Amino acid sequence: MLEGIDLELERRRTRPDYTVFVPTCFEGPGMNTGNEHFLVFVGPDGSHMAVWTQSTFEGQPNQRIVFARGADGTQWTPPVQIAGKTADADPKDPAGMASWGFPLVSKSGRIYVLYNRHVGVNDVFSHTTGLMCGIASDDGGRTWTEEQVVPMPRSKWDNPDPGVPANWIVWQKPLRLSEGKYFAGFTRWISPKVRPPAPMNVWWANGSVVEFMRFEDLDDDPEPRDLKISYFAANDEALQAPLVGHPEHSVIQEPSLVRLPDDRLFCVMRTTTGHPYYAVSADGGRTWTRPAPMRQTDDGPFLLHPCSPCPIYDIGAGRYAFFHHNHDGHFEKWGPKDTTWHRRPITVRVGAFRPDARQPVWFSEARFVMDNAGVPLGYGRGRTDLALYASTTECRGVPVLWYPERKFFLLGRKLDDALLGGLEAPDHD
Repeated sequence: MLEGIDLELERRRTRPDYTVFVPTCFEGPGMNTGNEHFLVFVGPDGSHMAVWTQSTFEGQPNQRIVFARGADGTQWTPPVQIAGKTADADPKDPAGMASWGFPLVSKSGRIYVLYNRHVGVNDVFSHTTGLMCGIASDDGGRTWTEEQVVPMPRSKWDNPDPGVPANWIVWQKPLRLSEGKYFAGFTRWISPKVRPPAPMNVWWANGSVVEFMRFEDLDDDPEPRDLKISYFAANDEALQAPLVGHPEHSVIQEPSLVRLPDDRLFCVMRTTTGHPYYAVSADGGRTWTRPAPMRQTDDGPFLLHPCSPCPIYDIGAGRYAFFHHNHDGHFEKWGPKDTTWHRRPITVRVGAFRPDARQPVWFSEARFVMDNAGVPLGYGRGRTDLALYASTTECRGVPVLWYPERKFFLLGRKLDDALLGGLEAPDHD
């Protein structure tokens, strides 16, 4: 939906401090109006780099992984495709689509990008059913190895047919959180072959659990196929939360992680209950507490959020920025099932470590960050959502939130004192 749209006006709606990408192709196989899963990182040469998932529209067969480079968050190069189908491939055949790439940089400077590769067999969604594949670069992203399959162990939650890949997404960039090694949470969607039918006619009623992976030997620079990965919270130990109104079904997704000053890991996840959930690990992510709804404080009000990304980021000085919509899915004329429409606005709370509390991070009051007036952009009906498939880095000493806006623009917003100043979590008596 672009006819009559002033793209420059729309780009400015969320008041970005940085602009990484504005779509340039609005028709044909190279259409690039779908941009999401935006993971910005600092490359081995100190420059900013980014990988994201690009397509005509989310879930379309031409979904691919692209790479761009910037100078300290500015002067970004045009994106270059590094994985996925070529532009002349059959647009009706999803086999070969590449989705949800995430970067890792070894100590020597080798860049890995791993992603979900669809092989033409669908179990839950075409963009989640797939092999883990990877590529690597030893020259700062200028050239890449051939694609290699990264073995992934089977799970009790997967389709019993070994020819059907797992259903999974790593949605945040792995960080060196666990004993100095890259650590990431991931959503594992439950195959319909091993669970009862979804009790509600909405995509987010399909079952899911949260698990974790740790990259044991990445700093030895192995080939992607040879990466040694440990998996935690697997099978019966996977983190679960009730589907709203149906506690016998688990729906919990998109884990976001920070390390606390006492080396515990704090994980935030989205659910369908109208609240984000959290869990804590005291052993580097091997075992976890049972997920519980997040509150402002131990006995304070529950935080409100629909089934939408709700990341938490370390912003230094013992503080954490937590982003959510501050409603439970009932927003304007929309309800919890209307996920394209109710995923706005964005509010932020600043969290602080409270070591003796049941919930070890307590939060300030919410503050408005941005909105886009609900103007749809993109292919077909377009998107209005501010779903934060986002990431953070530091630019010139200031944390920056890198975010997809309506899964269309790719932008950055400073998390400076002008935005976060005065937000203080309550003290723990």
